[in-house]
Amino acid sequence: MGGAGVTAKSAIEGLHLQPEELKEPPLPEVTRLLDANGKEFAQFYYENRESVKLDQIADVMKTAIVAIEDYRFYEHGAIDVEGTARAAIKNFSGGGVVQGGSSITQQYVKLVLVNSAETKEEQEAAVAPTLARKLKELRYALAIEEKYTKSEILERYLNISYFGAGAYGIQAAAKRFFDKPASELTLWEAATLAGAVQNPSVTDPNLGKAHRQRLLERRNVVLNRMQELGKITKEEAEEAKAKKLGYKDVPVPGGCDQSDYPYFCLYVQHEILNNEEFGKTPEARKKFLQRGGLTIKTTLDPQAQKASEKAIRKYVKTTDKPVAAQAMVVPGTGAIKAMAASRKFGQNKKKNEISYNLVADVAHGGGTGFQAGSTFKPFTLLTALSQGMKLNDGFSTGSGYNAPSNAAFRDCKGNRVGEPSHTVHNSSEGGGGFKTLTTGTLGSVNTFFMKLEEVVGLCETVKTAQKLGIKRADGQPLKEYETFTLGINEMDPVTVAAAYATIGARGAYCKPMAITEIRDRNNKATSYKPKCKQVLDEEVADAASHIMSGVFTKGTMSGVGGIGRPAAGKTGTTDAYTAAWFAGYTPDLASAVSIGDPRGAFKHDLIGVTIGGRYYSYVYGASISGPIWKESMIGALKGVEATPFTPVNMERFGGCSAGRCAPPPKKKPVEVDGDNGGGGNDDGAFDVATPPDGWGDANGGAPIVP
Repeated sequence: MGGAGVTAKSAIEGLHLQPEELKEPPLPEVTRLLDANGKEFAQFYYENRESVKLDQIADVMKTAIVAIEDYRFYEHGAIDVEGTARAAIKNFSGGGVVQGGSSITQQYVKLVLVNSAETKEEQEAAVAPTLARKLKELRYALAIEEKYTKSEILERYLNISYFGAGAYGIQAAAKRFFDKPASELTLWEAATLAGAVQNPSVTDPNLGKAHRQRLLERRNVVLNRMQELGKITKEEAEEAKAKKLGYKDVPVPGGCDQSDYPYFCLYVQHEILNNEEFGKTPEARKKFLQRGGLTIKTTLDPQAQKASEKAIRKYVKTTDKPVAAQAMVVPGTGAIKAMAASRKFGQNKKKNEISYNLVADVAHGGGTGFQAGSTFKPFTLLTALSQGMKLNDGFSTGSGYNAPSNAAFRDCKGNRVGEPSHTVHNSSEGGGGFKTLTTGTLGSVNTFFMKLEEVVGLCETVKTAQKLGIKRADGQPLKEYETFTLGINEMDPVTVAAAYATIGARGAYCKPMAITEIRDRNNKATSYKPKCKQVLDEEVADAASHIMSGVFTKGTMSGVGGIGRPAAGKTGTTDAYTAAWFAGYTPDLASAVSIGDPRGAFKHDLIGVTIGGRYYSYVYGASISGPIWKESMIGALKGVEATPFTPVNMERFGGCSAGRCAPPPKKKPVEVDGDNGGGGNDDGAFDVATPPDGWGDANGGAPIVP
């Protein structure tokens, strides 16, 4: 034995090996998501690891690992010549590999090389049984011994090692195996984990009874070795060996499917993977997310989230085929406060779970969305107001609309898209007659908005929508047809909520944001601020809010009602009842709610359906989406002082323009508040002679103000 040791030592010295610097990339660690209050709601990882300092590890654990893996660790350098020689002799006499001779330092080097490998070939090279690899490993080990103290090497070794059952590092292993931190490990628990390191695939307790038995036997080997070395007494060893394995199989939260708020979690995950702020390449961003050991503070507001979930549960069941989805966004910041859906997130189709983000677009893990319907009409309204039209400017409309020629509409490439043979009809939500910007919006009159889009321009309307962040959920270019104003494009709630938040913020569009701060493993914080841009004239936004606030009292949501504070919004019922929406806002919070069938909206429409235990002949925007919006907004804004809208500039938008006023009434108007002007509606919705408060008269006079 001595001769072999001298020979090995002489051979190593004869190689004239020089230390070689080892690159030690940060270890993959768990990334945690926090809500706006700092409470964790999700975590994901490439490897389940939580690095700790050596003083956070029980002394008995350090003793056990050194005893079984490298008992002369504190006495030798990078290589244990005596141990290597002893292993060589045993392997020679045993006719195979009976005992390993690598020191803890050498094992650490190998694990770093495996951890750093980015390809399968690099991983295989890191463990190849070749002399060249062993010599390179030894050069790295020499450098590590010069760079760190023994305690530092042991700390790094315990944090990088894999123990089985998906646990990387001693802290994760202690929690996974025994439901306690590494600092509280007992003798028999420490011996169990020390025994698992040698060949975790063989002793992984998660793989069945045989594996657990092998782990138990390996634990006892460690205890015997500790006794041999005088680290524990025979009595302590026997007492520890009498213990059962004690594996607790503690579930480790990981992945969005295990989060309380899976859709928000998915959004954050994809935001990092797609945003160059977090890495120049997709691979760099993936590493940043999976290996970063990050703490990500988000905009998620538990109060708003719970209010959304509660309202959705009230009207739509998790077992229903149609699904409701909602997003809440703050005007002026773009902060996403809540993302919820009626379906549970997951892979189990038998339980009606769904495996993509129902609330967001494809870029954030979502699907293709649903046609937005009449929630697109405000973009035409905003375009008209931007072009100088007044609240009571209008047109006579019939029950059907046909483009006057194929040149009536042009897309933003100058192509003619109007189809004179296609007739657009009004839904039962809105009738024909003379309609103004105000009455046409409140009644959601299709034929009026087709005529309005013809007047202001299709491309101009598309550009307005784009300024407010409108883009298709599937990432494809917007469909620029004459029915654009009727919401033929498939959308997601986050995008629609952010667009409506722009109106609530008086024309300031803010890109939806879910992340406010990221702290790295070294506790270095990077803050992320709102990205906003003024895209509308403030007074134009004020005028739109003035009109759309009447939706709750005089329009399509009058049967549902408001939320007890200034609010504005728009229902959205699509052609053939394939989907239904409500989008609305206050100056403090905006929200969009959609409902549709993800199996295929046109094949599975919302006609004659039972949703939430209630039967609906037809599902309108105000049937389900509207009530969900109302109840969730009330809950989300509880305790928040109401902010009023900025009053409309009546000098600029009041009354009507010459040639666009309502025709004179057929009967003598009744004087109201001293104004002899008659109302401009002939659809029977309101008394002609007594227009509602705030509406202009038929002759373009001053509006009637309460």
